[in-house]
Amino acid sequence: MKSLPYFSRGEVVRGFGRGSKELGIPTANFPDSVVEHLPGDISTGIYYGWACVGSGDIHKMVMSIGWNPYYKNTKKSMETHVIHTFKEDFYGQILSVVMVGYIRPERSYDSLDALIAAINHDIEEAKRNLELPEHIKLKEDNFFRATASTSMTTSNKIMNGH
Repeated sequence: MKSLPYFSRGEVVRGFGRGSKELGIPTANFPDSVVEHLPGDISTGIYYGWACVGSGDIHKMVMSIGWNPYYKNTKKSMETHVIHTFKEDFYGQILSVVMVGYIRPERSYDSLDALIAAINHDIEEAKRNLELPEHIKLKEDNFFRATASTSMTTSNKIMNGH
């Protein structure tokens, strides 16, 4: 995937409502306008990288891009699990992410427990991979500093690129 690392920014919108409630793994969802602008070589699957909500701290993350076969979604989504415990929801805030690596393709599972186990495995793999020096340096990218130093105008609410 020559588009990695891939930088993306957008407003957090309500998703399917399953992350926290059904899976115990909260996710932040990008609007369709961000999902629709993904480059063609960013295939569906599970990615890892760095994420920042608003002008807050930068945390490790995993992201699912695709149709979530277990749930048979008909709409493609980008669902980010920021590996951090937040005190409250952050709908409407700006989420900035850099996807730095690919873990696996999306797949269906025989049970909810199997899906949750796979997600937890993905989280552990992301944590390990993000300790590599080539990935740590992306945590310090100017992309994240730009969000902290500028006000969020309409022009910088949606951003995709590398």
